Amino acid sequence: MKFISLFFLLAIILIANVKASSHIRPPYSYKPVIDTIIKLDSIKDAKLLKGKKSKANSRTKNAVAKNDTTKKNAGGLQSEVKSHAEDSTIVDQDHQITYLYGQARVTYEDFELDADYIRVDQKNHLLFAKGSIDPVTKRYVGKPISKQGKDKPIESDSLLFDYKTKKGKIFNPVSDQEGNYLSGGTAKKLNEVEIAYRNVIFSTCDLPYPDTHFGIVITRGIAEKDHIISGPAYLEIEGIPLPLAIPFGFFPKPDTRASGVIIPTFGEDQTLGFYLRNFGYYLGINDYMDLTNEGTVYSKGSYEISETFHYLKRYKYGGTLVLSYGSHNYGLEGDPPVKDFNITWSHTQDPNANPGSTFSASVNAGTSTFYQNNPATTNYNLQALTQNNLRSTINYSKTWAGTPFNMSIGLSHSQDLTDKTISLQLPTLSFSMASLSPFDSKDRIGDQKWYQKITISYSLQASNSINDLPEAELFKGNTLIKNLQTSIVHNIPIGLSLNVLKYFQFSGNVNYSEHWYLQTIKKSFARGSISGLDSMVTDTINGFKRAGMYNLGTSLSTKIYSEIDFKKGDLIAIRHVMTPTISFSYNPDFSAPGFGYYKTAVSNATIPYPYTSQTYSIFQDGFPSAGKQAGIGLSLDNTFQAKFKPKTTDTSGKPRKVDLLQGLTFSTFYNFAQDSLRLSPIQFSAHTSILNQKVNLSFSGSFNPYETQVIDSISNGQITRSPREINRYTFQDGKFPVLQNISFSMSGSLNSTTFNPNPQVQPGSNLQNMTAQQAQKLALINSDPSAYIDFNVPWNLSFNYSYSYNNAVTSTSNSNTIMLSGDVTVTKGWKVQYNTNYDLRAGKLAVTSFGMYRDLHCWDLNFQWVPFGVYKSYNVTLKVKAAILQDLKLSKRSDYTNNQNFTQ
Repeated sequence: MKFISLFFLLAIILIANVKASSHIRPPYSYKPVIDTIIKLDSIKDAKLLKGKKSKANSRTKNAVAKNDTTKKNAGGLQSEVKSHAEDSTIVDQDHQITYLYGQARVTYEDFELDADYIRVDQKNHLLFAKGSIDPVTKRYVGKPISKQGKDKPIESDSLLFDYKTKKGKIFNPVSDQEGNYLSGGTAKKLNEVEIAYRNVIFSTCDLPYPDTHFGIVITRGIAEKDHIISGPAYLEIEGIPLPLAIPFGFFPKPDTRASGVIIPTFGEDQTLGFYLRNFGYYLGINDYMDLTNEGTVYSKGSYEISETFHYLKRYKYGGTLVLSYGSHNYGLEGDPPVKDFNITWSHTQDPNANPGSTFSASVNAGTSTFYQNNPATTNYNLQALTQNNLRSTINYSKTWAGTPFNMSIGLSHSQDLTDKTISLQLPTLSFSMASLSPFDSKDRIGDQKWYQKITISYSLQASNSINDLPEAELFKGNTLIKNLQTSIVHNIPIGLSLNVLKYFQFSGNVNYSEHWYLQTIKKSFARGSISGLDSMVTDTINGFKRAGMYNLGTSLSTKIYSEIDFKKGDLIAIRHVMTPTISFSYNPDFSAPGFGYYKTAVSNATIPYPYTSQTYSIFQDGFPSAGKQAGIGLSLDNTFQAKFKPKTTDTSGKPRKVDLLQGLTFSTFYNFAQDSLRLSPIQFSAHTSILNQKVNLSFSGSFNPYETQVIDSISNGQITRSPREINRYTFQDGKFPVLQNISFSMSGSLNSTTFNPNPQVQPGSNLQNMTAQQAQKLALINSDPSAYIDFNVPWNLSFNYSYSYNNAVTSTSNSNTIMLSGDVTVTKGWKVQYNTNYDLRAGKLAVTSFGMYRDLHCWDLNFQWVPFGVYKSYNVTLKVKAAILQDLKLSKRSDYTNNQNFTQ
């Protein structure tokens, strides 16, 4: 019964025109009849364009000519009939009939006709056109395509047309009317605005008759500019007529966007009850903007509201703003409802619209439980349901041409959904000057002197920030003013780079940073606090304060090459490049009392407890850094490359180079200013790629060069073991440095196009050249990426394997996980998707989902399944692709909201 009800609803929608083409969402399969009217060449067809007569012998009945032009005659024709054929043209002068063969074309005033065969009867003002049978494929090709004025082209099997009266008859026509398709039967053109139809199919399926999957058969009807008035009509599915008929009807044939009602979908949620989902009204404001109002109501009192505003100005900008609100009763009866809201806004600007300045926005903000309580807003998208944070950015940038200056202003938002905290930047300002050489001359002749290579630049960063504010306090009283932290940072770096002794690269830099603050902090222990149970009180003090910090550094590096040659086999040589670097850096201890940037809070001494003290920075961000640094840094980078003989199929004869190891780096730092433990941990890292750069491998870790003692203590009757480093190297005891941590990862993304290094780019396939309809389709994909299925890529595979190990001396920990995702095109219309995470150490699967998609041409069948876990659910949806019927669908789902107490 649901199946019959579905198509009954289809009939009502098409007949009553309750929706028309009101919905902004474009169909996934939009294939209009292509305008293949042959365009004349300005050189090849120059004579034809000038309107000259053909020089062919028109007196001979079987004369062959390429072009023919008939000027106005006594019959009253106000324009000339132009004709052209690629194969041949035969003129029957006695009967005034012209026969055109092979890609024939005829034009008269605003009427154009293309076909494989055209007969022009000049005496009776009649045109007859048809296709032909291809001798190789045996298919009917070269069908007539006719077009008048601004109307869309009409393809047909054959046609008969009076080009004087503009009347004619079309057999098996195929026409696109803004997402609606008319095909089959016959059409009789009564005048320039009216056409009589007989036994045609009105459908949203773009396949022509007899391949149309479903539609309404109009036995008789009259079509005008924007509608069709029909006599008896009935519904037909796969060529089978259904007992759903009407004696007369009214069908839309729109050519502009129109407003209308949005039909809801019906269903049941086991927690919220029966629902009417996504009903509302679409308002087509004009060609540049529209507004979609949708709502959902549940039988147990819950509801959802959303407003979607689209705007687009071609070659300028475009964007989408969505406001959503939900009230849900997930608790016991009588409990207050859970209320959530969310705002998303995306705005993009054409880079050519305003050279030198850009504006962009990507906003996603709301309550931390919005996606969990409103799963239908993302079509139960697992990625949205399990995300841990929301981020928003709004940026404006300006570059002054001919100057080194540029500026950017931004607003940003970061929201932790787990901790329910928010961090804001309201706003940030960045102003910078590109690097200059103040001692160099524009009129310099010859090489630069050493002092002419000195560079200087400047940058300013201003921010107003709120960090880790509880979500519940965001809109309370003066929360923003009380927690807002303002700082302005000036940075002036000075650098110098030189070649020394031909083989060495020397660089030096001096950097000065100065921060301006409007607030400082003061910390103190609460009155009566006891050591070990002390409570720290932090007060904010308003007033301007500045802090400056400077440091300097130098480095010297070179490259050392070595090579091992091989005389046998395909391997020619292995090349090793070492890049040793030695550096020196210095910055003073800005926590010293003389600078005044750090203070010490001291607790009250109470017998028998001693006092407690804590040193802190008077600035919230901890600037400037504490501790003196004056030391030497050492690093060594290595790369390995193999050279092979060229393959036998390689005609260039050049050896093949393969990267064995793209980087193996060791580094450490020795700080002379420290009184002990001067040597930092020895860091190491490496990375490379295999399988022709398609799989990335990397690992990193660190060694502790010092000995570690384990101290046992008793607390609350329990023995606690604590590690403590001592100022003694491990090699002094004949030991290798202790491995502190190591991590390894392998990742890659492969598909059928990966092995095609030079994919063909279709002309016009970029954001600047997209049409309004393409922009709308892109907006739909961005809002719901899971709704887009690309059958042009047979298979996709993304994987990521990671392993990590941490050694805390008294304990160790490790993790070992693998992630797989991708899709496979099983057949031309079947696509299988998968996504899973597996913990190899625990031997358990994490969140896993499967999906199957079936392309039924005019219909989509989509199946999503999460087989286990908290989000265990399934969803089966059968829907029409056409934009006009986006809400015509059948859904069967088991929502994850029914599995909150699920355990494996």
